[in-house]
Amino acid sequence: MFWMRLIIAGLVVSLTPGLPAVPAAAGADKSPHLARAVMCESLADYVPRGVAVVFSIEVGRIFCYTEFDIVPAKTVVYHKWFRRDQLVTTKRLTLKPPRWSSYSSIQLREADKGPWRVEITDRKGAVLHVLRFSLTD
Repeated sequence: MFWMRLIIAGLVVSLTPGLPAVPAAAGADKSPHLARAVMCESLADYVPRGVAVVFSIEVGRIFCYTEFDIVPAKTVVYHKWFRRDQLVTTKRLTLKPPRWSSYSSIQLREADKGPWRVEITDRKGAVLHVLRFSLTD
């Protein structure tokens, strides 16, 4: 008897005019589409300059640039900076539809030499891309 009421209630809801057939939240799970991700020495008018995978400490600052060509809804992504597999910092970046470019950066110190990576993740923590690079003399 309980199951019969549940099925009838479901039919009434699904046949009610004006209600969407698909729940509104179904499309809200889509992550933004990452079109480009690079490490660079500088930015000029949101154009990465000095793109590389090995950087000199002398540069003073490096940037992680990301470009998203499909952003379904306003959301956030994160740039997680790791040095020798230790999380150093997490930068939260807001994206807005329909396309968005953003970046984060770190100031370089003598102690920062060695292997690094930046994990670009969506708001749920799913890794969209990983950029690996090194800092040298």
